[in-house]
Amino acid sequence: MKSRRKFIRQTAGAAAALGLFPSTTLAAGHPEQAAAFKGFPYTEGMLRVGLIGVGLRGTNHLNNLILRDDVQVTSICDTDPTRLSLAEHLLAKAGKPKAVMLGESDYDYRNLLERDDVDAVIISTPWNWHTPMAVDSMKAGKYTGLEVSAATTLEECWDLVNTHEASGSHLMLLENVNYRRDILAVLNMVREGVFGELVHFRCGYQHDLREVKFNNGKQPYGGGVEFGEKAISEARWRTQYSLSRNADVYPTHGLGPIAAMADINRGNRMVSLTSSATKAIGLHNHIVSKGGADHPNASLKFKQGDVITTTVTTARGETIIITHDCNLPRPYSLGFRVQGVNGLWEVDGNRIYVEGQSDPHRWDVASEWLERYDHPLWKKYGEYATGAGHGGMDFFVLHAFVESAKQGVAPPIDAYDAAAWSVITPLSERSIAAGGEPQFIPDFTRGQWQYRQPYAWIKDSY
Repeated sequence: MKSRRKFIRQTAGAAAALGLFPSTTLAAGHPEQAAAFKGFPYTEGMLRVGLIGVGLRGTNHLNNLILRDDVQVTSICDTDPTRLSLAEHLLAKAGKPKAVMLGESDYDYRNLLERDDVDAVIISTPWNWHTPMAVDSMKAGKYTGLEVSAATTLEECWDLVNTHEASGSHLMLLENVNYRRDILAVLNMVREGVFGELVHFRCGYQHDLREVKFNNGKQPYGGGVEFGEKAISEARWRTQYSLSRNADVYPTHGLGPIAAMADINRGNRMVSLTSSATKAIGLHNHIVSKGGADHPNASLKFKQGDVITTTVTTARGETIIITHDCNLPRPYSLGFRVQGVNGLWEVDGNRIYVEGQSDPHRWDVASEWLERYDHPLWKKYGEYATGAGHGGMDFFVLHAFVESAKQGVAPPIDAYDAAAWSVITPLSERSIAAGGEPQFIPDFTRGQWQYRQPYAWIKDSY
């Protein structure tokens, strides 16, 4: 973080102009979306929110929050003054009250947590800060929203659960893919028994991130092969995980939706996993291709395998295959498959097969099924989600957070989910290091998974 502040001082003059920031950070603030929110059916109450971290992700949350009449952003903390300046500009442009700006030191966020005018906190910082900040936030009595992944070590997973239980403060993991339109439609099908008793799932994070992990120090994506202190945005910190850890470091985008369908922590639980990794050549090849064989980064030995495969077993006898594939050229896909005794859905190919309804041994186009089982949330709020980010998912996950926080109730994705989904990272690392040896997954609910009821996902409130 000291090197980060040094970088900021060196570049603050050039970065002060808002034109340096990519236009995508302002996408959620388009006038047409603001106009759509004029008729939004808000529930009673005002939520006062503090933001910790307003990089690209945190700024997206800010853009969506300031569109709501039931939210006031009262305080923002970031150690990058240029991001604070952008946040001030966005608040002023939206006609919102000024927020207190903090960020003089790495731990200035704790001053935000001490403020009486902050009811809830959203944390959008580099991964190594997620658990420490969330723990401090819950201890301060704040309703805490935490970006993915929630934790990077087994100890951190337990820290989240233990702090939630000791403080009584709620934590919501802001896993937006749980709110993707097709995912909620398939969840609706699962609840309606379309696929029968469930047997097998596939999911993952299959996304070419080479130009996220490297840039030229001037733009957030690509243009060069620098990372760490010579880069900006996620390449300043995210790439280090590929260099030093052979693990599935980003499991929740795929696992989260599947966990909801499989009632994980609510009538079912994950019991064990095995993981394997391929060789690691993708990032090296990218550096050589874009920067030349003589570039200093071409001599680095990346530890993370290019494709990491994890197989999870559950208490009810299902299996879940999770794939992490981010260092090679490929189109984006989370690789979902939901399979039961009566049929299955696969996202790749947009296809579905339901015995007795589909032609024997022939796939149906899934679109018609997805439309038929469109989720009540999307039917009710789809117009408001337009432009909110990630195809509208960001609207729904933030809406669930705001409504849960206003009511002071447990969120749809809680501290136990955050721990169970995130523990894939350290346990996959252990399994790979041990040649694929099985790893037992802790029961973060301490046996309560047998009695907890599945969250009522099929509703139109949040």
